[in-house]
Amino acid sequence: MTSPVVLITGALTGIGRATALAFAREGARLVVSGRRDDAGEALAAELRGLGAEAEFIRADVRNEDEVRDLVDRTVARFGRLDAAVNNAGTEGQPGPVVEQTAESYAATFDTNVLGTLLGMKHALRVMLAQGHGSIVNVSSVLGRIGAPGASVYTASKHAVEGLTKSAALEVAGTGVRINAVAPGPIETGMLNRFVGNEENKAGLLAGIPAGRAGTADEIAQTIVFLASAKAPFLTGQSVAVDGGRLAA
Repeated sequence: MTSPVVLITGALTGIGRATALAFAREGARLVVSGRRDDAGEALAAELRGLGAEAEFIRADVRNEDEVRDLVDRTVARFGRLDAAVNNAGTEGQPGPVVEQTAESYAATFDTNVLGTLLGMKHALRVMLAQGHGSIVNVSSVLGRIGAPGASVYTASKHAVEGLTKSAALEVAGTGVRINAVAPGPIETGMLNRFVGNEENKAGLLAGIPAGRAGTADEIAQTIVFLASAKAPFLTGQSVAVDGGRLAA
């Protein structure tokens, strides 16, 4: 399908921003979403500068009314929805289990898990009626393994993996596919906030067989592939892009 219509949440920084740029270079028509108007409008203008049709729509993925409106406005603008990337996420409050609170749990799960659930729910409302579509959820290698000091974030990404697989089975055979990408350490602001300092970062990257952090564009290229017609038989999967971390 030429000029697919793509909706990306959490699009203003990091992986989301790189994904928007990658889709724009492929000729997609884009709606990018986030919670900062100035950054969102600047990104939309940058995408249009690349020749893409693009629009910014502000939305908080924790709010169902806003997610419903985001999807509806995307369809009103472009007439359909071919791909949805549920990328909005937070690292939450790193630290041991004994320091976690109900508030830190809710803040992380509301964005990472509820936001993904609502994004899928309302994208599916459109895609099932169309008879086609692709959803890509952004998980993490920590959706597969544990990590000391990251219990709540890790639990949230395990939940994203479960949501992805279960929803994919629900819609298998309808023309709609649902997959996840599971990044390893990626050179983003979130990684730097999470590790706290360069010494911790070096220690983390020492466990990556490839010997480095990944780039946001490397994840973006995987998302573009998963969303595309080049992967018609690929559904219910979580693709690790991690420099060999899970193979070690």
